[in-house]
Amino acid sequence: MTDNPVLLFDGVCNLCNSVVQFVIRHDHKKQIRFASLQSGIGIQLQQQYGHNVGNLDTVVLIINNTMLTESTAILRILRLLGFPWSLMYGCMVIPKVLRDIGYRYIAKNRYVWFGKQESCMIPTPELRKLFLE
Repeated sequence: MTDNPVLLFDGVCNLCNSVVQFVIRHDHKKQIRFASLQSGIGIQLQQQYGHNVGNLDTVVLIINNTMLTESTAILRILRLLGFPWSLMYGCMVIPKVLRDIGYRYIAKNRYVWFGKQESCMIPTPELRKLFLE
């Protein structure tokens, strides 16, 4: 598929789409690829890595043939973006169980706080090369 890290996200979630836009703006090496969790390739990758396809409450990062989810995925993405965002990777010293409590609270409320779209976002022609499918 790709040797690049792949970020799978909830394609109808406004917060998730904002995160994708943030990553695109700050990934100066253009190393990260994207697909929605609901897309064909997103479903295929989730099945390949043993992720519950019905679980849209987490961002998924596939990197080095490993699947990362929740706060670990977010922190690893920030690390990939380089300085100054990579400084947040220091939060890995916080136990995963504690980090994920905060992550899950936001994920549970994201539609209420940020809303959702009727369909997945469609990337512009210039961004299309960063999206799988």
